[in-house]
Amino acid sequence: MDALKQTLASEGPRGLYKGMGAPLATVAAQNAVLFTVRGQLESFFRTYPGASLEVKQQVVCGAGAGIAVSLVACPTELIKCRLQAQSALAASNSVGVAVKYGGPMDVAKHVLKSHGINGLFKGMVPTLAREVPGNAVVFGVYELLKQQFAGGRKTSNLGRGSLMVAGGVSGAAYWLAVYPTDVIKSVIQVDDFKNPKFSGSMDAFRKILALEGVKGLYKGFGPAMLRSVPANAACFLVYEITRSSLG
Repeated sequence: MDALKQTLASEGPRGLYKGMGAPLATVAAQNAVLFTVRGQLESFFRTYPGASLEVKQQVVCGAGAGIAVSLVACPTELIKCRLQAQSALAASNSVGVAVKYGGPMDVAKHVLKSHGINGLFKGMVPTLAREVPGNAVVFGVYELLKQQFAGGRKTSNLGRGSLMVAGGVSGAAYWLAVYPTDVIKSVIQVDDFKNPKFSGSMDAFRKILALEGVKGLYKGFGPAMLRSVPANAACFLVYEITRSSLG
């Protein structure tokens, strides 16, 4: 709530939407990659068309999809994080100034110009460390809950309420499993390119623990959970409806 008040006071309502352009522009591609790769892996495990998979097979499918989606998520989130944090970066800069970005494309241009394509993939290791186990948990929990709700019947006959609950809980499980990794990813992605505070993921982990303790690894956990539950409930519901509509 303090973050909300300070953001509104200093930047107005528009400040709450900083960095929205990058994920908005790529969210379709990101989910397309995630669900397509997962679907291909599901086909590999199926013994016949339409066969149900075990929870452990869905875990493997989710992990594989996590590898693929990391390639889209890493540059997207680097742009989003640097846009969202630029006011704080300017305040903490040793000379009191920082690059002011005009928008997502401006961030991409700055990074590409100064550090090439590799610059956009800064934080790839923690992104993989988040997406692979995170999506393994998401799809494993989602399938487990669907099977529980179906009670031995076909999960394809579940109502929308059940699908939303399964999706929302699986989204919460994602953050419970990997939230500290997301914090490490974010601090690395907003770190200065020329004079970095962190030499890598383990260095960031050790320094956060030393400065802030375990609580430092869970900064922003509440807002992340508040976002994740309805977002994943909606995502999985629309996915199931779309797949059903397409036959």
